[in-house]
Amino acid sequence: MKSSSEKNATEEFLAKVERLRKEGGVDLSVGEDLSIAVMNLVGLEEHFFFTAMKTDKDEYHDLSAEIRNLRKELLADLMPNHEGETWCASKHLLSATMRLIEVGNKLHADGQKDKSAEMFKRAYRLYSIFWALKLRLINVKAVGGSAGATVTGGAVATGGSSVTPAGDSVRLEDLVTKLADCCKE
Repeated sequence: MKSSSEKNATEEFLAKVERLRKEGGVDLSVGEDLSIAVMNLVGLEEHFFFTAMKTDKDEYHDLSAEIRNLRKELLADLMPNHEGETWCASKHLLSATMRLIEVGNKLHADGQKDKSAEMFKRAYRLYSIFWALKLRLINVKAVGGSAGATVTGGAVATGGSSVTPAGDSVRLEDLVTKLADCCKE
């Protein structure tokens, strides 16, 4: 049974999410596009590094540096109010998301649909953690929970329940799905 302080924390958290959504401060459509651009820029940095090493041509390091600067600028747009390690955590969450999507796509193309589905779930989980950090719905320390961690009053707990009435927990993935509408023009 939850204590009254846990229920209050959860109610406050859900109210914050609803307020963000209603205030229009969570139109994630531009942010989603920008986050995918950052994912691809991280990938470009990696490809130029490997190309430089495989060809022994330093000019690819120069291209990588240019791409890195652009990625840093765009990540700053995504994370203007970062603190502590949230900047680096965000970069790595987006990078890992992109890689898991690519692995999922390759597995799917090879007919391994169950394995690809698992990769896609993992990618969406990481992407959801990124948005929870960006929106300050959780903090970096709290993300250390299990794969099915949920948000309760701003902290992560174990379990995997869906969005339910105040007083219960909310999965991060459900929050992103509820808040994000990439099709808004």
